[in-house]
Amino acid sequence: MDSKGLKGFKDFILRGNVVDLAVAVVIGAAFSTIVTSFTNKVIQPLVNSITPPTSPGLGIQLIGGKESTYIDFAAVITAALNFLIVAAVVYFVIVLPLNTLKARRKRGEEPGPAEPTDVELLAEIRDLLKVAAGDGTQVTSDGKHKA
Repeated sequence: MDSKGLKGFKDFILRGNVVDLAVAVVIGAAFSTIVTSFTNKVIQPLVNSITPPTSPGLGIQLIGGKESTYIDFAAVITAALNFLIVAAVVYFVIVLPLNTLKARRKRGEEPGPAEPTDVELLAEIRDLLKVAAGDGTQVTSDGKHKA
């Protein structure tokens, strides 16, 4: 991949809310599997360990002998911790550093993504129109035609 492609990708990634939405979905979904495993296999047994050995866990059995009436408080606590862990990781690893970068750009400490010039936009439009029209010539970056 050439440097222009990498620069364009960087500009796309660092633009506005694209990062916030993409991060929340992708990282949250991928990381939640790990956190869910940790909370279900480590945290929930620790929470359930405070109950007597004959108890199925931290909860209340509404109707004796009917398992479907068991209210499992440990599962609720575990799910809440799961959410908090995922949210904290997403915020501190991705959102906070990107917000810091945006603030630095606003203060002028770091250059932002470069916007294309009018000439570059017009050249792209010209090239797309030529391709759409079926013209077999290609246009190089310096504006010269080649067959």
